[in-house]
Amino acid sequence: MERRELFSFLSSSVKEAVREQKDEMMIIRPPYYSDVDAFVTECQNCEGECASLCQEQIIVITEDKTPQLVFNSRGCTYCDECAVACPSDVLLVENKHLIEASIVINKNKCLSWQGVMCFSCKDPCLENAIDFKAMFMPEINDKCTNCGFCIGRCPADAIDIKKVS
Repeated sequence: MERRELFSFLSSSVKEAVREQKDEMMIIRPPYYSDVDAFVTECQNCEGECASLCQEQIIVITEDKTPQLVFNSRGCTYCDECAVACPSDVLLVENKHLIEASIVINKNKCLSWQGVMCFSCKDPCLENAIDFKAMFMPEINDKCTNCGFCIGRCPADAIDIKKVS
């Protein structure tokens, strides 16, 4: 094995381990719970009704049988259907809150920040939470509900979602 191959192998192994650790920390739950520990204890005997009734199909049941939000192509409309469907009362409409995450535009990857006219993130935003300084330079304002509709629409994959505690 040549030195270049060895470093490439080691680098890819480290990157994969970091990615797995990051994915574990990035579990974003539906916005209707009051006790995060209830997911682990109560969802084990559930058939995943919350995921099957999600109109936007963003709720995915993980390996440990708990629901997670995935914003690959759509976002959360806060329609309450997952909470209404939850048989174990882990998700309840009266516990409704904003998704515990933060949406951030990566200026280094964003086409608009690079001088290309692009409004892909602004168009699907239901809350008008993305402002453009001048014709370019989009920024997320305080109207953002962290719904995630902008994430999958970005052609440059420049919108990140970060979990907040």
